[in-house]
Amino acid sequence: MKPLATIALTRPIFPDQSAALAQRCNLRQGKQTETYSESDLIALLQGADGVICTLRETISAAVLDACQTLKVVSNIAVGFNNIDAAACAARGVIVTNTPDVLTQTTADFAWALLMAAARRLPEAERYLRDGHWANWRLDQLAGKDIHGATLGIVGMGRIGGAIAARAAGFGMSVLYHNRSENADAGPARYVPQLSDLLKMADYVVLVVPYNEGTHHLLNAQTIAIMKPDAVLVNIARGGVVDDAALIAAMKCGHLHSAALDVFEGEPAFNPDFLTLPNVVLTPHIASSSVTTRRAMAQLAVNNCLTVLGGGEALNRVA
Repeated sequence: MKPLATIALTRPIFPDQSAALAQRCNLRQGKQTETYSESDLIALLQGADGVICTLRETISAAVLDACQTLKVVSNIAVGFNNIDAAACAARGVIVTNTPDVLTQTTADFAWALLMAAARRLPEAERYLRDGHWANWRLDQLAGKDIHGATLGIVGMGRIGGAIAARAAGFGMSVLYHNRSENADAGPARYVPQLSDLLKMADYVVLVVPYNEGTHHLLNAQTIAIMKPDAVLVNIARGGVVDDAALIAAMKCGHLHSAALDVFEGEPAFNPDFLTLPNVVLTPHIASSSVTTRRAMAQLAVNNCLTVLGGGEALNRVA
């Protein structure tokens, strides 16, 4: 009888899913922790055939060299910039991700952030909770209209397309910037130059992957191009925006507001964001509905088991 594969699970998934997984492999479960040191991660992965991990774990060349039994790295995320994909490919380690299952939920959340920033919802809630609501005036917590405005999407992939589809209900004009024109973008208009999109959009939503080409895509120069009353939404990755430059621009009154689900160096983030009343801050939860997070975990499990069973990865990225 063929021995069971050993799979390391860096963080807990849903209990029924881990119980089912444990029946099909030798399951090695890590701890719920914000950050693994490299040595802790190596200790967990040594001798394992596969790992199911999250964006919080860095699968580097050094980790791979210390864990040479690994055959598959199954990431519970669409992005995989936490994994040295080239090092994996060089060592014959397959890398998988979890696309599609989070598209609609993430698009919903992008709109939740956009609307919260435009209509100043966090400010309004704090105003009420802190007991300041004692009268009424015409301009009280007046926000920015969404209907009829221009939405600019930077990154027209699956999630970008789902965000654009929702804009129709608000009667918005939709622009998008991509490396190339997307034939599936519907009525959204392709803008080849990012600078042109930034000049025209009332709302800018970032949905690009993080890589060398998108590092600080929004920086002091590109933020300065945006309309002074524009709203910036980042659900992409920390590092796509130069957080210090964004803070400096907003302190000078440039931009109506911003809504950020991702940050440079997260879970740490620039504390100056907390001094800005017109910034909506959330802890990287765009895909966090129970249904979607279960689907992501199950897809990662299926990817790992399929590869270790000798099959073709369902969602191979390297």
